[in-house]
Amino acid sequence: MTPQGRGGPGETIQLWSLTEDALVELGEDGSVVVVTRWGEFEFPETDELIRESLRRMALGPISLTNVAAAVHYSEPATEYWAVALRKVLDRLGGSVVHTLGLTDGGAPLLSAIPVTLAPSFAVRPVPGEQPLKLSRFVSMRPAEDGLLVVSPCARYQVLLVRHPAIVIASSLATPTSIAQVVAVTGLSWAVVADVVAFLVAAGVVLAGDERGRFAEDDDPELSFWAPDDLLFHIRSRTWQSAGPPDFGAARDGTPPPVVKPVTAGPTFPLYRPEISADAPGRTLTALLEDDHVCPAFTERELDARQVGEFLYRAARVRSVGPAHLPSGPSHEASQRPYFSVACLYELELYVSVNRCSGLAKGVYHYDPLWHTLTLINDDAADLGAMLDMAMVAGGSNRRPSLLLTIATRMSRIAWVLGGAAYTTTLVHVGALQQVLYLTAKGMGLAAHAVPVDASDRVDRALKLEWPAEVSVGECVLDFPW
Repeated sequence: MTPQGRGGPGETIQLWSLTEDALVELGEDGSVVVVTRWGEFEFPETDELIRESLRRMALGPISLTNVAAAVHYSEPATEYWAVALRKVLDRLGGSVVHTLGLTDGGAPLLSAIPVTLAPSFAVRPVPGEQPLKLSRFVSMRPAEDGLLVVSPCARYQVLLVRHPAIVIASSLATPTSIAQVVAVTGLSWAVVADVVAFLVAAGVVLAGDERGRFAEDDDPELSFWAPDDLLFHIRSRTWQSAGPPDFGAARDGTPPPVVKPVTAGPTFPLYRPEISADAPGRTLTALLEDDHVCPAFTERELDARQVGEFLYRAARVRSVGPAHLPSGPSHEASQRPYFSVACLYELELYVSVNRCSGLAKGVYHYDPLWHTLTLINDDAADLGAMLDMAMVAGGSNRRPSLLLTIATRMSRIAWVLGGAAYTTTLVHVGALQQVLYLTAKGMGLAAHAVPVDASDRVDRALKLEWPAEVSVGECVLDFPW
């Protein structure tokens, strides 16, 4: 690898750039301010070559030698400047993209894009026979310019652009070595070695020991995590390369409605209890301090009045009106008894009725605005499948009296929150589950979340249009032990 860009044909060259969200501001007094997702970084009285380097890095990958030549620096001065620039780039580490290219002047082989504030990127030679493999936490997906390699354990994600880099990375799916990759792919040793060194520095490829063991194999803390779970955790807590939510990304056309319109079948108005803040009843403290009691999955019947009161107290629409986010658009929102970011209320409730006087068996959709149930599916097999899943998940040998399924309309929440939509909707599910639980307890009933193995059976029974609307949680309603 030639860090200063003087390699011959077939050799690689190391390039640097800033992430797309970085903004370089050059002051007339010689200062430079770099605005990044991590904050503002100020560099007073910077050298002309550093200023020019940062300006060019904001436009795309650069060769340090080319910048030095453009500013007419001598060799000793260039070496001094390279050390000074390295200190600047270390401060900007969370916004510095490391790129490996070929000296043929074509597109880069690959780029390592930082996803943390201060990552370390130390490229070191890897012995030709050392065991290598992709981390078991790695996943790959197509990106606009190539194949994106991500790992929740890595401080960089890697964009594989040209065919040699993609072939080399794919060859590391099972334990191998540089020598074996060269033999299998026919690529030059120099290119394979430099690409591997980049992948190891980025953290997506692991180098093993002399016994062929890799660090993550013996890490007890990582053993608790499935790859998908750990990746979801990381993505739900950081924006990574996607940047902050794009409020305009999903805004083509008409805004999604506040309440899902359903006209599938007969509609049944529900009982509306009188609600008063001064009405006698158990306090929140009393409800919280009582031990949680799981439903008994009894043979007792609920009645339509109880179901109406339960849904009215826990999930109805109290009012509809405009809402605003400080950095987002205005939107039509609603007020309901449970919490929702920006009052979006993208969750839908479906009610599978087993034993309830006044309501026939079947699967219903709850309209929280009009406080009605609409029958959407009266197929006995579909209803039985829903209730059986809840029975198994609840550890019972009886079907529950009633099952509530929570679904989310992704267009409704993504309209405002963009890439944060699914993470936020799971927060809303927890908020709704807690309100359902407390409401049931206050009425002398028992609500209990059940971990249903849904697959596509729930979507089919509820007639959901996947993936526009997907199920995200279940709750049974019955009587306490």
